[in-house]
Amino acid sequence: MTPSKAVYFIIELLNCYASVYYSNFLFFYTKSRFGFGEMENLLLAAFNGLVYAFAAWKGGAFAQRYGCTKSLFLGFSGMALSMIAGLSLHSAPGQVLAFGMWTVSVCFVWPALEALVTEGASVNLSDMVGYYNITWALGGAVAYFTAGMMLERLGMQSLFWLPLAIVALQLPLTPLAVCLAKKEGVRLVQVAAGTAAQRNGASRPFLHLAWLANPLSYVAINTVIPLIPSISGKLHLSTGAAGIVCSAWMFARLLAFVLLWRWTWWHYRFRFLAGSFALMVAGFVGVVFAGSVVMLLVAQVAFGLSVGLIYYSSLYYSMNASTERGAHGGLHEAMIGTGLFVGPACGACSLFLLPTLAGAGVITVGGVLGAGFAGLLWMRRLQNKQPRP
Repeated sequence: MTPSKAVYFIIELLNCYASVYYSNFLFFYTKSRFGFGEMENLLLAAFNGLVYAFAAWKGGAFAQRYGCTKSLFLGFSGMALSMIAGLSLHSAPGQVLAFGMWTVSVCFVWPALEALVTEGASVNLSDMVGYYNITWALGGAVAYFTAGMMLERLGMQSLFWLPLAIVALQLPLTPLAVCLAKKEGVRLVQVAAGTAAQRNGASRPFLHLAWLANPLSYVAINTVIPLIPSISGKLHLSTGAAGIVCSAWMFARLLAFVLLWRWTWWHYRFRFLAGSFALMVAGFVGVVFAGSVVMLLVAQVAFGLSVGLIYYSSLYYSMNASTERGAHGGLHEAMIGTGLFVGPACGACSLFLLPTLAGAGVITVGGVLGAGFAGLLWMRRLQNKQPRP
């Protein structure tokens, strides 16, 4: 690993910690400060997903056209401004505005980082994707594990000033990484282009499958996250305890990333993708209907392992199927945004239309996931019918 990539991984780790600390625990803030229930938090999550889908697509295109470094600076500047807005605006609409600003800004960061850490990877592309996944998963898991306790100690306003402080650390690290990359030269970029082009044919069928499965995994994820305050309340968990217990799926996802990085037997094997999708549905149902902490932990392990393989597949095939990694990173993130929107939107609509039906939102999302699994099998069947080159 080159020194510049090591710095980019540090930036990535910091960015994921800040993102999870703010965006995942904002739902606790809105519940305690504005009295948001399941409906309101699901609508807020759906708004975030809708903004994310569009902004990630544009963010990836911006990084590809104007450069990843400019994209990082733009993203970090916007993230800082959004946290200042969060500290300054004390109404529910003001917080929604700040959340939207944060979401747009972070979408200029993730595609750029994905391109920067994999560019020039050559035959080590699999390793670079592995390092990238492990890094952000570690940051996310640690953030969720510690955020509840830190919010109890530091107060809810730390939801804004702590990510702001982290962004202030990321800004000087970016030019450092750029200087190191210039010293390392551009030879690696030329090697990476040829290698990726050679793998286009093998990657594309699985890329399309992963681009269907990954948004659906985020349908499940972004339905679960805004419901965590309600789930933890049902199990009588404090904010700190909820952060500890409900981070289990993130640590399971981290474990999946480590395993998938070291053992690559899952590459281009449909049964692993399909099996993970089925396990994800079971884990999702188990999490939202958990009647005890033990059941919640077991369901989270299944959920985390499964979404880990699905996400890894999407990013790996995205980076392996094109030399335009900034743009493909943006499309990968945009697919995530689609899932971030669909899941909570379906849940909120179900709660609105069927308010007396227990678990209406979860049942609807479960139906969407079931339909997605059928679509995955159908798409694979069509691929198998196509003539081989």
